[in-house]
Amino acid sequence: MLEDQRDDMQILFDDKVAIITGAGSGLGRSYALFLGSRRAKVVVNDVGGAGNGISRSKPSAKIVAEEIKSRGGEAVANFDSVADIEGSQMIVKDALEHFGTVDILINNAGILRDKSFLKMSLEDFELVLRVHLLGSVYVTRAALPVMKEKSYGRIVMTTSVAGLFGNFGQTNYSAAKMGVVGFMNSLKLEAEKYNILINTVAPLAATELAKQTGVFPEKILPLLKPELVTPLVAYLCSEACHTSGDIISAGGGYYAKAQMVEGPGIRINPGEEITPERIAQSYDNINNMKGAISFRNTEDELMVALGPLMNRS
Repeated sequence: MLEDQRDDMQILFDDKVAIITGAGSGLGRSYALFLGSRRAKVVVNDVGGAGNGISRSKPSAKIVAEEIKSRGGEAVANFDSVADIEGSQMIVKDALEHFGTVDILINNAGILRDKSFLKMSLEDFELVLRVHLLGSVYVTRAALPVMKEKSYGRIVMTTSVAGLFGNFGQTNYSAAKMGVVGFMNSLKLEAEKYNILINTVAPLAATELAKQTGVFPEKILPLLKPELVTPLVAYLCSEACHTSGDIISAGGGYYAKAQMVEGPGIRINPGEEITPERIAQSYDNINNMKGAISFRNTEDELMVALGPLMNRS
């Protein structure tokens, strides 16, 4: 009886099917093992590639799937690439063939090809966009009709502080990760009427991918375990979550919402002469972020920016 009461208080994933991309190691592996331990049926996707996207033979997805099963869970390994439309469809097809549906999608797969912009090949720029941004688009596009049909879904995207705030030598990665945020911002509005919630995590974790960037001081790496990001992601995947469109920075025990905000700005009567010189004189006030607010969608922003003009007409 006590066991049943404890289970009632836990966030569990009974009868839920989760697809986790890039789940052969690091954050994805941690997500997969945790959701598997909480009774989710897990599709463990990973091409087995190194952090730079170059394939290697180690079947990491299979190892993680076997680990879930060895602990009494249900899992299947998938080795298709998220960067390929047909591969992304195969990931969802595996979920349907083995478990009958898709309830949860965690878009986690990623690679790095870091260099300063002028030293970076455009092929490397495009490849990173294809894996991080288009990979999220492709798998989401394949899974969304299943979720829509059943009027239920939880999708977690992965952004980065590099995308939100910038990081030297990561123009490709930063562009892709900020693109993921834009994708979520609009898709959440289309999906909400089907009870499909979409949120985004910005992980701070000492994965092999993150160690390549050198962004974290060596002494704090042991404190940035992927397992400290996982509870936040598990919550966003669960029925207990009722929000959509959030961006949460998570790592080392730190959890905080990040969002785009707009300052109060200034308003110049369109009937007056507006010159570059006047903008220069007013720029400190234009740049002032005191009292900044966020908007749920473009319509809300336009009402603030253009509402007085519409009321005047």
